[in-house]
Amino acid sequence: MTDTARQSGGAYAKKIRLHCTRGSQSGVDAVETAGKNALITGGAHRVGKAITLALARAGANVIVNYYSAAQEAEATAAEARALGVEALSIRADVSDDAQVAAMVEAAQARLGPVDILVNSASRFEKIAIPTDDLDIWRRVTRTSIDGAFYCANAVAPMMLEKGAGVIVNIVDLSAWEPWRHFTAHSVGKAGLLALTRQLALELAPAVRANAVAPGPVLPPPDYDAAQRARIARRTLLERWGSPEDVAGAVLYLVSADYVTGEVIVVDGGERFGRGKQHSTT
Repeated sequence: MTDTARQSGGAYAKKIRLHCTRGSQSGVDAVETAGKNALITGGAHRVGKAITLALARAGANVIVNYYSAAQEAEATAAEARALGVEALSIRADVSDDAQVAAMVEAAQARLGPVDILVNSASRFEKIAIPTDDLDIWRRVTRTSIDGAFYCANAVAPMMLEKGAGVIVNIVDLSAWEPWRHFTAHSVGKAGLLALTRQLALELAPAVRANAVAPGPVLPPPDYDAAQRARIARRTLLERWGSPEDVAGAVLYLVSADYVTGEVIVVDGGERFGRGKQHSTT
């Protein structure tokens, strides 16, 4: 990631934080984030961590859900507490509805009702088609679709009782376009996008549900410089974004009181990069 990308992502997130904490100055209603309780699934590391800390900087108390990254989750929670908010880490397999129910119950006992849910937990695994091994399909789709539904279903009653709540689901470009060898992931993200719109319909007007679709914002650990450069050239902006760009979009959706059932794509124009490539051939 370049310094320019890092700076631009940080600047954008800073602007959004100001919007969340000060309210709108342009006639658009803004929801106060400070003092709210936010549950972030997969919130221990990578993009999930950026979202967790952005919410904490905006004044929200955070519940960091994790499955296997216990040390990372507690470290992220400690960083959030250092920002002056309450934070706790809770282990739960979101594909297990009983564990989700126990997690939400524990969070409510410690902090009170959940006001903000960010479904960021995800699995990224290849699967061959046809296959005799259905375990990958089950793991991936049960996390992205079932897990998000279980979490939303668990927090919805308290949001409806309170008369307000926000759900933000993290999808990606595979929600619209198939990715070869990633059938379970693509179907899972498409299902999560459909769930976003359904939640917006079913839980209105008290609860808003939206999605954020990141593009290239954080390279996999095994990417070399050539791979990173190739991906950057694929975007219209010709650079990588940052996890903070995604976090900024999440904060916007948390605060934007008249937006529901929508998705913000944070991909540097990657979807339209093919047109740029064709124009140069």
